[in-house]
Amino acid sequence: MTKTVVVTGAGSGIGRAIATTLAERDWRVVVTDIDGAAASAVAEALPAGDGISHESAVLNVSSPADAASVAYDVTDRIGLDAWVSNAGISFMHRFLDAPIESYDQTMDVNLKGVFVCGQAAARAMVRSGTAGAIVNTASMAGKQGRVPFLSDYVASKFGVVGLTQAMAYELGEHAITVNCVCPGYVETPMQSRELEWEAKLRGTTSDGVRTMMIDDTPLRRLEQPEDVARSVAFLLSPDARFITGEALAVNGGAYMD
Repeated sequence: MTKTVVVTGAGSGIGRAIATTLAERDWRVVVTDIDGAAASAVAEALPAGDGISHESAVLNVSSPADAASVAYDVTDRIGLDAWVSNAGISFMHRFLDAPIESYDQTMDVNLKGVFVCGQAAARAMVRSGTAGAIVNTASMAGKQGRVPFLSDYVASKFGVVGLTQAMAYELGEHAITVNCVCPGYVETPMQSRELEWEAKLRGTTSDGVRTMMIDDTPLRRLEQPEDVARSVAFLLSPDARFITGEALAVNGGAYMD
């Protein structure tokens, strides 16, 4: 039987790679993003096996009403087996200069969004009696504070790691697993913006920052979105059914704990 997964922030970057990888592994994917056109374009481009049709939906992850609407609609029509809370944003400032507005936006999407969507997905799974799986996208920055110019992002991702454990503990009785992945330096449009921001803050070039990232990674390359996507696929697979509360490092060795 075909299983269905909702992926948030899947209009580009890591989310798009997760949606694509899961579709290649015969999941029915509901691609969601705050940008409805981007979500629709990704859904239309996904590979589809016999009898599988992918979908898209507009989703503001920090809105409980939006999250509940998507979770219950999917559950009632086609069944909800898994949810990937991937949506995230970032800004770069020196801590002393960071505006509270950036902090609020970062927390709203990166942490509140994971809470809101995880709650909606779990409620839908419990109501339908589904032994589902939830995966959250955290970060290498959720395990260490030694990350320059991203204090609000670091705080949000540490929160995701802790929230993942709390969710896993409480949802275990419902046979719902909850894990998170902690990527490192991933080559995405968001990282391209960060390269420019960090270069300006450091007084160097984007290429110089990029080289620093590669030098900081023992596997000697930047991470690709597909590296993260394959790890998410594992955590949603039967092979991971006894793994819950885990923060899986997927960073090429850039941070080891």
